[in-house]
Amino acid sequence: MRRIALFLATNIAVLFLLSIVCHLLGVDQWAAARGYGGMTGLLVFAAVFGMGGAFISLLMSKWMAKMSTGARVIEQPANDTERWLVDTVRQHAQRAGIGMPEVAIYDAPEMNAFATGASRNHALVAVSSGLLQQMDRDQVRAVLGHEIGHVANGDMVTLTLIQGVLNTLVIVASRIVGRVVDSWLSGGRDSRDSGGGIGYFVSVMVLQVVFGLFASMIVAAFSRWREYRADAAGANLAGRGAMISALQRLQVNHGENTLPKTIAAFGISGPLAAGLQRLFMSHPPLNERIAALQNATAR
Repeated sequence: MRRIALFLATNIAVLFLLSIVCHLLGVDQWAAARGYGGMTGLLVFAAVFGMGGAFISLLMSKWMAKMSTGARVIEQPANDTERWLVDTVRQHAQRAGIGMPEVAIYDAPEMNAFATGASRNHALVAVSSGLLQQMDRDQVRAVLGHEIGHVANGDMVTLTLIQGVLNTLVIVASRIVGRVVDSWLSGGRDSRDSGGGIGYFVSVMVLQVVFGLFASMIVAAFSRWREYRADAAGANLAGRGAMISALQRLQVNHGENTLPKTIAAFGISGPLAAGLQRLFMSHPPLNERIAALQNATAR
């Protein structure tokens, strides 16, 4: 349950800060003074924080990925492996109809790779040194096809849109319900002039965490679905047998993933989980992904 505990601690800190910002900027007081007529201002605020924050993260995603992993972009291939890597990504990109991504290698012991970027034509595809050392070229080609599939499907932008919309809904819903709770706790006393009492402030913080958990489940469910689509893209670009072989090889990782939390969802391999933790998994279990490809072969 450590991942859920970490998630809760992080969200409590972020949402506590958000509530303070709302109070200091007078957003809650302004909306409260107008009752539900202040919804326009609240929606604007929520959209700026919810959608704006998500898209700022998207625009910075390549820079953040390079900085957090120490990924080295291949400007001029220094050896046969790097030349093959760049050529393979170029071939996949051309077949998928997208612009040539930047290609990078980052130092990590486990087999992993990720793709990120603000658009289909300005992406980054990076592979770990462990993946290059422990997979054969057919398997690496399939992994690269998987990552190109993410880019071609627009998964980074779609995930950002979903996260931004859910962030906005969490901010708005927590304040609407918080107003109702505050009114009930105060016995119906009108506390709009003060922007809400302590019941409102505490309710909003708690509700943002609770609603945020449900929002995270939705984002994780979409993330798992897009992994199946990317596996299918990898099978199309590199061959179904190679994609299945690559996923089987990834099972040796036993869920190990040293990618920073901010980009872990974009890796080809995710951590293992059981019970309620499965609801927050960004990746389906590898055996289920392998079975999906095998079943597609059988049809």
